[in-house]
Amino acid sequence: MVLAVGLLAGCASEEEDIHAWMAQQAQGMRGAVKPLPEIKPFPIVEYEAQGLISPFSSERIVPEQRAGSGGGGGLKPDLNRRREPLEAYPLESLTMVGVIMQGKQAEALIKADNAIHQVRVGNYMGQNFGVVTAISETEVKLRELVEDANGDWIERSSSLLLQEQQGSKQ
Repeated sequence: MVLAVGLLAGCASEEEDIHAWMAQQAQGMRGAVKPLPEIKPFPIVEYEAQGLISPFSSERIVPEQRAGSGGGGGLKPDLNRRREPLEAYPLESLTMVGVIMQGKQAEALIKADNAIHQVRVGNYMGQNFGVVTAISETEVKLRELVEDANGDWIERSSSLLLQEQQGSKQ
C-alpha cells in the first residue's frame, strides 16, 4: 500500500510541472478575435405575379393565336379525308424504285418497308399531308402542308428521287 501511495505522489508532481508550464506559456498569450463584418441591408423588391402566366402552365408552350391565323382562312389540310397507306410513313423512309408508263400517264413505284406501292399524281405520301404533283422518270414531286410555330399552315415543296439499284456482290 505504501508503494501505491508513493507512485501516486510521483504522478502528482508531474502534473504540477505541466500546470506550471502551461500557466507560464499563457501569460504571454492574448486572444484576438476579428470583429464580424458589417451586414449590408439589401433593398426590398416587391414581386407581383398576379397578372403573369405561371411558369408551370401549358399556356407558356402554346403560342398566342393571332387574328386570322390557325383557324380562319388560308391553307389547311383536309383532316376528314380518308388516309392513304403511304401517309403512315415519313417521307425519308420511302424510296422511289421505278416508273411505269401507262399511255401518257406515269405511275411511280414507291417502296415502303418491303412492299411496293403504285403512286399517281394526286395521291398522298408522307406524314406532312404531301400530295404528289408531278412524276418524271427520275423523281416524284410533292407539295406538303406543314404547321409553323404560329399555328399557320405553310406550303413546302419536296421530292423523292429514283434510287439506283446496286448490283449484288457474290
